Amino acid sequence: MRKSFDRVATLSKRNIKEIVRDPLSLLFMLGLPLFLEVLFYLIFHTMTSQFEMKYLAPGIAVFAQSFISLFSGLLIALDRSTSFLTRLYVTETRPYEFIFGYLLALLPISAVQSVLFFIVGGLIEPSFWSVGIILGVLMCVVTSVFYIGVGILLGSLCSEKSIGGVSSVVIAGQSVLSGMWFPVEGLSGGMMTVMNVLPFRNATMLVQNMTNGYSDAFSDVLLPLIIVVAYTAVAFVFAVAAFRRNMKRV
Repeated sequence: MRKSFDRVATLSKRNIKEIVRDPLSLLFMLGLPLFLEVLFYLIFHTMTSQFEMKYLAPGIAVFAQSFISLFSGLLIALDRSTSFLTRLYVTETRPYEFIFGYLLALLPISAVQSVLFFIVGGLIEPSFWSVGIILGVLMCVVTSVFYIGVGILLGSLCSEKSIGGVSSVVIAGQSVLSGMWFPVEGLSGGMMTVMNVLPFRNATMLVQNMTNGYSDAFSDVLLPLIIVVAYTAVAFVFAVAAFRRNMKRV
């Protein structure tokens, strides 16, 4: 067990160094969602409650996590295209250790993102400050694990040339199917069923409800949490299987 922890820690340190070597991508992941948060608030917050900071900041925090799927997928796809992972495959490193090595390196980025968006939201709209912000940030850790897991899975399956296009589906899904940019009341029942079954709207609702409070603990928190955790578990199970398959090919 100690050796396993050591291998995970070593991989995490290495992955953090690789992430730091690409400051442009980090700036993109932090800067673009932050720009959208400020822009959409200034333009639309007087028109609809959808863009009040208490909804916008949590929504942007989850939306930004979809970019981490692209970033993590690209990181792994690039590692697969070099001899780095090939050399590690012949060591005692296990598939789940690879997964945790990437996960622990990427979680701090998501944490910084979430804190940044909530702080900026509070500075723009002081009424946004509340104890719920702490709960919202903590819940962002849960949702970010899902998006990192999806990125790890896609990076394990796709090449460095195709990962960008495939990962963009996750970003589009979070943007279109989360309901963060538009009111969902007028949507058809079938469309709402699809959105409620998929993880995107549930992840956004989870962070928004924990930040702003909720009326029904089951429908507003527990059910979305169960759905997000279920998708997270599936993503990581398939990611481990993909790593195991790649290791057998060496």
